[in-house]
Amino acid sequence: MTAEAQPKPARVVVADDQTVVREGIVMLLGLLPGIEVVGAAGDGEQAVELVAELAPDVVLMDLRMPRCDGVEATRRIRDEYPGTQVVVLTTYADDDSLFPALKAGARGYLTKDAGGDEIVRAVHSVLSGDAGLSPSIQRRLLERLSGPEQPQPLFASVEPPDGLTAREVEVLALIAEGFSNQEIARALHVSTATVKTHINNLFAKTGLKDRAQAVRYAYAKGLVRPPTGGIT
Repeated sequence: MTAEAQPKPARVVVADDQTVVREGIVMLLGLLPGIEVVGAAGDGEQAVELVAELAPDVVLMDLRMPRCDGVEATRRIRDEYPGTQVVVLTTYADDDSLFPALKAGARGYLTKDAGGDEIVRAVHSVLSGDAGLSPSIQRRLLERLSGPEQPQPLFASVEPPDGLTAREVEVLALIAEGFSNQEIARALHVSTATVKTHINNLFAKTGLKDRAQAVRYAYAKGLVRPPTGGIT
């Protein structure tokens, strides 16, 4: 009798800009069954290059990295190399990190307190066509889906000016609708500290000094549509 053929291990690239963390993840994965680490990247740009070179099954992707962050790297990998799946492995579980990563094409999302068994399950889940989400992330998605409907700002279809990000435009639109920082935080399911960071960033980019100027700027740039009847 011949021994039953063992399934091929999943070929994995690890992307993390912190050397100690990256080497620790590679070492951990080397001890786990069904995983073969074929490369390690120090930023998103290098991760994309390794995918092009090595055609791994899965990339374990950090989010906050120089040159090219994890969300953009995920988007490029899924667009250019659809045979490679992405599982995010990050410290962050807030909405500003989670939802852009999933929209970019990540099939799994784990925080760095995940154990080795959880990482293995996530890798093999995404390879079998399922989602590889940690229990805490699953709960977060359910809370988002079952919570009150998020108000929709009256965006105009224009390219954000002055280097503003989509989230900064979203915050600006809610300011124009009269939302306080606390109300913006509830609407976007983020902390008030995160909202303040977005506001500080958009003020710095645009040269605005207060919320009144921000409202005028939003309408002048066509970032939000005036309410019916115009602005008085």
